Amino acid sequence: MNPMEVVMMVVTVVFCYCGAVADQKHNQKTYIVHMDKSVKPSVFSDHLQWYANCMKSVSESTNMLYAYDYVMHGFSTRLSVEEAKQLEQQHGILSVQEEVIYKLHTTRSPEFLGLQSRGMIVSGSKSGGGDVIVGVVDTGVWPGSKSLDDTGFGPIPVSWKGECESGTGFNVSSCNKKLIGARYFSIAYDAAYGPIDEKLESMSPVDDDGHGTHTATTAAGSMVTGASFFGFAKGTARGMAPHARLAVYKACWAAGCHGSDILAAMEKAITDGVHVLSVSIGGTLSDYTNDFVAFGAFKVVSHGIFVASSADNNGPEPSNIANVAPWIATVGAGTLDRDFPAYVTLGNGKKFRGVSLYSGKPLSRTLIPLVFGDLCTPDSLPPEKVAGKIVMCERGVFSRLRKGKVVKEAGGAGMILANPDTFGEEVTADPHVLPTAAVGERAGDAIKRYISLDNNPTARIAPGGTQLGIQPSPVVASFSSRGPNPITPAILKPDLIAPGVNILAGWTGKVGPTGLAEDPQRVEFNFDTGTSMSCPHVSGLAALIKAAHPEWSPAAIRSALMTTAYSSYKNGEGLRDAATGRPSTPFDHGSGHVDPVRALDPGLVYDASANDYISFLCALNYSSTSIKMFAGGKFTCGKKNRVEDLNYPSFAVPLPTDSIKDNGSSGPTVVKYRRSLTNVGNPATYKVSISSKVSAVNITVEPDKLTFVKQGEKKAYTVTFSATSMQSGTKSFASLAWYGGKYVVNSPIAFSWM
Repeated sequence: MNPMEVVMMVVTVVFCYCGAVADQKHNQKTYIVHMDKSVKPSVFSDHLQWYANCMKSVSESTNMLYAYDYVMHGFSTRLSVEEAKQLEQQHGILSVQEEVIYKLHTTRSPEFLGLQSRGMIVSGSKSGGGDVIVGVVDTGVWPGSKSLDDTGFGPIPVSWKGECESGTGFNVSSCNKKLIGARYFSIAYDAAYGPIDEKLESMSPVDDDGHGTHTATTAAGSMVTGASFFGFAKGTARGMAPHARLAVYKACWAAGCHGSDILAAMEKAITDGVHVLSVSIGGTLSDYTNDFVAFGAFKVVSHGIFVASSADNNGPEPSNIANVAPWIATVGAGTLDRDFPAYVTLGNGKKFRGVSLYSGKPLSRTLIPLVFGDLCTPDSLPPEKVAGKIVMCERGVFSRLRKGKVVKEAGGAGMILANPDTFGEEVTADPHVLPTAAVGERAGDAIKRYISLDNNPTARIAPGGTQLGIQPSPVVASFSSRGPNPITPAILKPDLIAPGVNILAGWTGKVGPTGLAEDPQRVEFNFDTGTSMSCPHVSGLAALIKAAHPEWSPAAIRSALMTTAYSSYKNGEGLRDAATGRPSTPFDHGSGHVDPVRALDPGLVYDASANDYISFLCALNYSSTSIKMFAGGKFTCGKKNRVEDLNYPSFAVPLPTDSIKDNGSSGPTVVKYRRSLTNVGNPATYKVSISSKVSAVNITVEPDKLTFVKQGEKKAYTVTFSATSMQSGTKSFASLAWYGGKYVVNSPIAFSWM
């Protein structure tokens, strides 16, 4: 077709559709039209003229709203449904999409968690939740962060007994009605390494790392409009409990977090008067007496303070979960429905989707040479081999971001960062120092094959911006640590999961977003990933519940979060595990993904006190000395203490691999778990329902009906598990739910044959 034929075709189309303009104008919508710029007819002097003619070919009554050339190639305009269908059929049109109206959120978590569905949830309570204080034990806080703005806050609660400690880069005026307390603890750190070098670290609550500011603002950051990371995820940033107060306890330094400093921080949190304590610090795989985080948390909980901790990032291998004490809310990580795609196109035409947060100048759209750099360790890339080329690197040995630095210093133009089988298909978006796409194992293998077989391998990398509505979501992050509980197999951990992948929150001004010493960039907000990020989500949500129900105990708050969590998507399929691509299990997600709207009104809760936890330790045969350490005074263990009787909202049932009894007889193993429910909702009669496909275990509940006539009323029940022998390592799952009126109180059941 010659240019004149093209012009004649356009004129004909315009003529055919002009007559329908008046009738269709009132029914127009906004559409975004993606164009294939490479097929622009030469008759048009530039792409804008081409866009305009395409639009006018179906409608003379409308104008181009925007012409895009960097975020995409195309334009937006107003069209009727019929006009949009006609336009989509034209040559060069990639897609015609009806505009989606998004609510502006940077972290995305509040909207993803449903916190916009009730005005009460947004503030935490009808009074705003301003009397609830969230403490954060971490690396400190960045003073002056926009997320610490105290506009609209009332006087500091009279119950607050804490203070702001001054020091390097931080003074009393750094605190306000939002950040009401800030302390630092370094005595144990100083004792181990000598006095802190203030050229490297701040002897003050100032956050030199970024982790502490990120977790604190995730939990309770104030609302900040127009927040983004170099244009990624642009919107309004806010923590889970934006009207709660913050108290920061810096106990972590460049070389780690010392147990003595952590305990000192926890002690001050108790005496200062916090209501919730967020501890994104890894515990140890030792008994509760020797785990300082667990021990300190017990004391905190004993004073009525809710404690949430991260589950650790050692997944997907089983039984490597941390912070498993039953008085701690142990939080694993899931994904949001948001992604930051980057696209790889190979010279053979194959395309792969990856992720990246690179925000600099993109590569040209032309294909450039592609080479394999293996692990891309320092000094491993000869400049003459990689200069001006895209280098494919494999994850492992050292940080993802530093690999990009190695490629850039060697003269590389871009990087494809591929997962080996250790990491599978889960990829993390990072703020790389050069154009990068991180891809999963399958894509990485395909790209390596292409490099090895093609005589002249080439590729290009294109950014994809911010994409919302990713499904399925949430997905259990592969790095999120899993059960069974290595310390107490009869307690199911993690307790639940919350958003922990690519979370945008406040950041420090001391280091750049990459964390590299050479990074000169400074940002107000940064992305971070890990169970450290999921933990403060739950801490902030606990603050919302505490504001609405100030009389609830830490155990009641955790129970509300656990029994209302969901473990399946709306279509009924189970939450997916990123590590396997298959449905996750309670050993991966615990009770499920947190649902804060339902958690405010759970109907029934599994309550527990400090004495219940002491009885639990007695059941584990802890020595009288250890019991005294926890109880803080005289406490005599009774003869009937059983781990199975701790009033926990979930069930973990370890079973023997053979059915031979101590007396030599054979038969099924029978285990009884006793529980008690407290009514915190409307009067109702609850009936139990067991969902199980486990043929090897018979489950019965007695009684199977509970009637509550007033709030605060308690009812007990017993679950009996009668199990036959199975092969060692076998795992099976079921669930127990109490249905009463509008309430459903769910508990997962996890069986493991040891």
